[in-house]
Amino acid sequence: QVQLVESGGDSVQAGGSLRLSCSAPGYLLCMAWFRQAPGKEREQVARLEMYGLEMYGRTTYTDSVKGRFTIFHDSDKNTLYLQMNSLKPEDTAVYYCAAGGGRCPDFQYWGQGTQVTVSS
Repeated sequence: QVQLVESGGDSVQAGGSLRLSCSAPGYLLCMAWFRQAPGKEREQVARLEMYGLEMYGRTTYTDSVKGRFTIFHDSDKNTLYLQMNSLKPEDTAVYYCAAGGGRCPDFQYWGQGTQVTVSS
């Protein structure tokens, strides 16, 4: 059984940066970060597909975070990251990492969530 544990959530000012971490073994083929803001549906923020031709995986981002967020996996540390720069108040949400052993969108495993709050 895979347990995903997130960390790194915090309260920051707009324009600031945070890096979220999630313990995730490297054999997982589909990894992603989701977020859910109060009163809103959960949305996929960034996804990493580890089964394509790209050496470090294929990444996709929701439009609102393109150019600001980066998803990547460190196989030496078995950790999935979400680097978040130029944060905006609308990025405030609980962030979850999710992963699965099959091709995306296989999300068998979920973390417990970490709170990110961005103030203006």
